[in-house]
Amino acid sequence: MKSFWRQNKKYLVIESIILLLIVVLLILFVGFKNKSEESPKTNNQPNVTDKDIDKEISIINVNSKSRPIAVMINNASDARPYQKGLQKAYIVYEMINYIDGTTRFLALFKDQNIEEIGPIRSARHYHLDYALENDAIFVHWGYSPLAQSDIKSLKINNINGLTYGSNANKDNIKSNYYFWTAEIPGVNISHRRFTSSELINKAISKLKYNTETEIDNLFNYSVQTINNKDADNTVSASKVEIYYSKDNYVTYNYDEKTHSYLRSVKGVSHKDALTNEQLKVTNIITYQIKNNTISGDTASRQELQNIGGGDGYYITNGYATKIKWEKECRSCQTKYSYLDGKEITLNDGNTFIQIQPMKEKLEIS
Repeated sequence: MKSFWRQNKKYLVIESIILLLIVVLLILFVGFKNKSEESPKTNNQPNVTDKDIDKEISIINVNSKSRPIAVMINNASDARPYQKGLQKAYIVYEMINYIDGTTRFLALFKDQNIEEIGPIRSARHYHLDYALENDAIFVHWGYSPLAQSDIKSLKINNINGLTYGSNANKDNIKSNYYFWTAEIPGVNISHRRFTSSELINKAISKLKYNTETEIDNLFNYSVQTINNKDADNTVSASKVEIYYSKDNYVTYNYDEKTHSYLRSVKGVSHKDALTNEQLKVTNIITYQIKNNTISGDTASRQELQNIGGGDGYYITNGYATKIKWEKECRSCQTKYSYLDGKEITLNDGNTFIQIQPMKEKLEIS
């Protein structure tokens, strides 16, 4: 045996080294394979870039305890050219207002000083659900009968133009008023009601509303750029069309230079009159719910079945990813998650939440 070892020592050492290398390579291969299987490209781990890694969230101060301000914004076609402040809202909800597909906005602001916001319009009862889920102070000019009843029964902190609004212009309102009426010749008075951050804060102080909240922000935001291009259940979204009726639809066109969507309504650029620039939107969430006309309502006001859940899309950075939404009660925060159950995180920027009537057209291309 010793003779055999002396004669073949060189070859045995070489074979042992080769065998050891094979074992090491097998271990590395199996480890890499298992890691790949454990970490597939799903919505749990969307692709991100590193260029923004040192930045802080800019859309809101995520550590601020300030209560948001939720403002009803008129979106009738005659009011749209005079809208001010929408670009500065960090979240905007758009919902149907009448059976004809006319919509109204609920715009959320936080820790901002905006010189003009409006035109201010009346509330529907389902708008209150989204003020509640954000613990927001609710700003409006009038209400539907159901909204009036709910504001009282739910004890919603609100600032109402019917009580605190003035028909005088901005320079002539008295100290106990917090809304003014702009002088715009030929435009109905309901399209000319405005307020400002300064006046809202004065009203909050007068009414002694709590200015801080313990409720978490509705969304988490990413300092890194989220790119769902390779995520599951994702399609290209260079153009998005969202219909509220055949005569009222919104179009978003993706702008690669700004990584945002340019918003149009019925084929016309949707501009903020404060800046005279087309609205830019970083995040779009769209989903459909059932609606019906309230029985006996001669004005065709709507009921929305917004408690429950369903399917939708999260659209950002040129791509649309399927999501689920769930809202368990009126004051409960709506949860938005990918199909694998992971709650979505938004890109740093403003968000439009398009709550669309069931079976209306949605086109993503």
